[in-house]
Amino acid sequence: MRMISMMFGLSVAILGLANVMPTFDVLPRIGPFELSWFRPLLYWLCMLSVLAMALSQHVTRYHIVASAVALTILTIASWDNYQIGLLLEDSVFFFGEREFWISSLVVASAIYIAYTQWGLPIAILGALSVLYLLTGEYWPGFLATGASDVVEIIPSNLWYSIDQGILGSILGIVSTTVLPFIILGAVLEGVGAGGSMIRIAFFLLQGFRGGPAYAAVASSALFGTVSGSAVANVVGTGVITIPMIKKRGFSSEFSGAVEASASTGGQILPPIMGAAALVMADIVGVSYATVMLAAIVPALAYYSSLFLAITFEAQRLGVQQAEDEIVIIPTRQDWYNLLLVFGPVFVIVYLLISGMSPAGASISAILLLFPMSFLNPDVRQRPSVLVRSLARGGTTVAKLISVTAIVGIVVATLAATGLPSKLAVMLTDAANTSMFVALIISAIGCIILGMGMPTLPAYIAIISVMGTTLQGLGLDLIIAHLFVFTFGVASVITPPVAIASYAAASIAEGRPIGTAVQSSRVGAMIFLIPFAFVYNPALTLGAGAGLPALDTFLIAVLYLGVSMYLVTSGLIGFDRRRLSVVARLGSVVLGIALISGESFIQLSALALAAVVIFARYRQPHLAISKDSTDV
Repeated sequence: MRMISMMFGLSVAILGLANVMPTFDVLPRIGPFELSWFRPLLYWLCMLSVLAMALSQHVTRYHIVASAVALTILTIASWDNYQIGLLLEDSVFFFGEREFWISSLVVASAIYIAYTQWGLPIAILGALSVLYLLTGEYWPGFLATGASDVVEIIPSNLWYSIDQGILGSILGIVSTTVLPFIILGAVLEGVGAGGSMIRIAFFLLQGFRGGPAYAAVASSALFGTVSGSAVANVVGTGVITIPMIKKRGFSSEFSGAVEASASTGGQILPPIMGAAALVMADIVGVSYATVMLAAIVPALAYYSSLFLAITFEAQRLGVQQAEDEIVIIPTRQDWYNLLLVFGPVFVIVYLLISGMSPAGASISAILLLFPMSFLNPDVRQRPSVLVRSLARGGTTVAKLISVTAIVGIVVATLAATGLPSKLAVMLTDAANTSMFVALIISAIGCIILGMGMPTLPAYIAIISVMGTTLQGLGLDLIIAHLFVFTFGVASVITPPVAIASYAAASIAEGRPIGTAVQSSRVGAMIFLIPFAFVYNPALTLGAGAGLPALDTFLIAVLYLGVSMYLVTSGLIGFDRRRLSVVARLGSVVLGIALISGESFIQLSALALAAVVIFARYRQPHLAISKDSTDV
């Protein structure tokens, strides 16, 4: 079954790349294909790949029967979607009971397939959305909707529309913008570039006290920005980095937390930021260069906070390099393999800045990577690794589309019921009382909506609900989207559904909840940085409105830097020596005050912070026991 899944994955990759292939002098343009047949066919191929993948993991009578039923429904429904799509091009079509039952069955199949790959939370989200769409008129208070024709609302919104639902605009975004980047990430991993980056990072940083942890942050950041998936990055790099971090003397939970936090942050790190950032540029209507510029300072601040957290923890535990610790020395080939990373990344950034579409830039990078990959003798000996990499990329796309189908259902439900507009009005009223309270509510909503989902569908789902709300608070469009995007990223390390942290815990052999709590502690600045650039827009370098004045920018960076230092030391509980509970709490409060946006509060907090830091550094350094378990 795994081989069958890979075959369908390869079909997905080839079909998707052909659809967005740009015009080259030597290669004819193939796509874009007609939506009437392309989207049903792509979705059908993806679900076949996912069903085969599920059967390779769970071979039971129940799964075999359920998969056969789902396959039958999807085959009939996909063909029917194509036929009715042709009718809708030439005439008006009125949906009846036949289309209602076909749509209902395909929605049920989509929920089941998403459940097999993503678990119960995603399935519940999809089921609740459908329930709300059908029964909205009976819900209490602001949740109540107008009466609707059940027979018409399901097919027109969830299955037969090219704008909404399972085959709507979200599938279009994934198939045109995201797919080539996922394929690129799979090929990079397949040709050995990821492993080389890890070994070089460890070689350069292993001599420092927190060496393996630093190396994990650096390598996971670089690979995460290309892969665009925190969980995939944790699984791909964590099997190497986590055991070495543990070997240095860090706890299992902390080791897993470092990898989870670093892998998560890759999606907000330019120059690529994962595919979701490209989607953001498309939705907001700005150049990708603008998104990169807006994200660079927040991303560097986040990774600086991770290095600080590791430094404080290493000092707290007094860790040292073990005598029997393996010393990693990269080979000459590892250095050559860096070209396989930086060459395509340079091409992507150059072409994006030059005005080429994200899909065109990523496919250009793939076409460059294929001949470059033969620099690796392993690829020369086994060229089939390139085909397998394409297939793995296709299966990854298929798995992603299985969850974006649920997001499509959610977004269609929201559009049909008008719920986002009602939430926007409520939060705007809250903002009249306190902007901070409104932002807190928005942040919590973003985390809840993003739990259990990869970044891209999480971002799309969240922005559909919260985008109008945040704009109603008076935020610039790109800052509102960056706020949502960052919290969507943060949701994968936030308990209780911290999927990246749980993936790291399984490798580290640590407690899942403990690892998630540690991830939130190590990566705490990801929850504060969005507030920092909301109140201090200079941190986004003008976000397309022009570069800020140098003094304004430097002051904003100063406030953020000191805040980062205080919050991180307070949460770790160490700065030259163990901090008391009062000192830890005071550090965190001072750190939050520094990014409040109120000049008087910021200046007062900065003066007090200077006194606190000076006092700490007058004290001698004092590590505590390595066996300490305090959090």
